[in-house]
Amino acid sequence: MSTASAFWITAPGRGEIRDEILRPAGPGEALVRALYSGISRGTESLVHAGRVPPSEYARMRAPFQDGEFPAPVKYGYASVGRVESGPAELVGRVVFCLYPHQTRYVVPVDALHPVPDAVPPARAVLAANLETAINGLWDATPRVGDRIAVVGGGTVGCLVAWLAARVPGCRVELVDVDPAREALARALGLAFASPAAATPDADLVLHASGAPAGLETALALAGDEASVVELSWYGDREVRLPLGGAFHARRLTIRSSQVGRLPPAQQPRWTHRRRLALALELLADPVLDALIAGECAFAELPAAVARLAAHGALCHRVRYD
Repeated sequence: MSTASAFWITAPGRGEIRDEILRPAGPGEALVRALYSGISRGTESLVHAGRVPPSEYARMRAPFQDGEFPAPVKYGYASVGRVESGPAELVGRVVFCLYPHQTRYVVPVDALHPVPDAVPPARAVLAANLETAINGLWDATPRVGDRIAVVGGGTVGCLVAWLAARVPGCRVELVDVDPAREALARALGLAFASPAAATPDADLVLHASGAPAGLETALALAGDEASVVELSWYGDREVRLPLGGAFHARRLTIRSSQVGRLPPAQQPRWTHRRRLALALELLADPVLDALIAGECAFAELPAAVARLAAHGALCHRVRYD
């Protein structure tokens, strides 16, 4: 028996690294040594703060979560590692796994997703966020030539805007209160605007800021009969919506999107595994490195998670030496 180290949220707002016994890999399993993991800032900040409502405890469980909400809990879903033992065709391969932040782990082989050779392991930590963006765009159903506003320049917002800009003829504007996001938007080939200067009368709006004020902006930018697709999750926070005024006269639609469920139009043909494979394939574009805003060593993770929960960031990468 060997040991591994994992990051645990021990109480709301606090975390620590714990050692645990690592059992040997059995038939149909593989042992993976982590190379990198990514902090999904929005969801993990809410988990770190103990803000998952009891009604969502079951739905919010990560695939390999240990413990229960609110704490102690081992949570995360963006691990990239190298297979050390298991089936011969996987040994030595770099893989992505929906696993928490841990140095080494044993999982069923079908939980591993080979990372394409064209995708550097350090960039592959974006796979879970890109999968969320893919699902969001499926829910939004953009049309050729649409004017699209994406409100919220975080990791998911930038990724969904980057995807939408690849639809022929679509004009995509990334909207954020932080003027520093303009440089990031330009790097991704996107137009940028502050909420006050954003282009109105959009054919489609996607909201990913995680802030109620951002959802208000999204509704204000939507044109008549347009849809606003909500990708943000607010945890236990209540959100007020401006449904008076011209909301009904303009016949606006607000639609939720959640990565845990495939859209009805995709369900007959797509699986979660196929969707994640697509996300990994799309990560071959080096422009997406701009979404990695920082990096820390695994030993620094407790302090890093607390800092990110307080101040926010794009994707933060954890390095396992």
